[in-house]
Amino acid sequence: EVQLVESGGGLVQAGGSLRLSCAASGFNFDERAIGWFRQAPGKEREGVSCISRMFATTYYVDSVKGRFTMSSDNAKRTVTLQMNSLKPEDTAIYYCALPARDFGSRCTNPFYMERWGNGTLVAVSS
Repeated sequence: EVQLVESGGGLVQAGGSLRLSCAASGFNFDERAIGWFRQAPGKEREGVSCISRMFATTYYVDSVKGRFTMSSDNAKRTVTLQMNSLKPEDTAIYYCALPARDFGSRCTNPFYMERWGNGTLVAVSS
């Protein structure tokens, strides 16, 4: 059974940092694309970052480029999202997710995800 378990969320002041983790099990971790998404109150879920194994590329949406870094530890079956220079608009529930296939850059599109974790809350105060 595929499981994705996020952790590391919390409350932080603007300009601060947080490090999120997603522990994965139940699939071939080093062969599957995997992504981070977020959903702010009253807004649609949006992509943040993803790793395409097929293209050996990490993608970021424009709003987080230069501030967030996604990495993968295949031995620990964990992906992390290091978030620096946090802004109040980064406040959201953050999810990791698996697409049905490795679509390359489309892995930041929630439409292509088939498995989701339960999320971890990130709150950034001004």
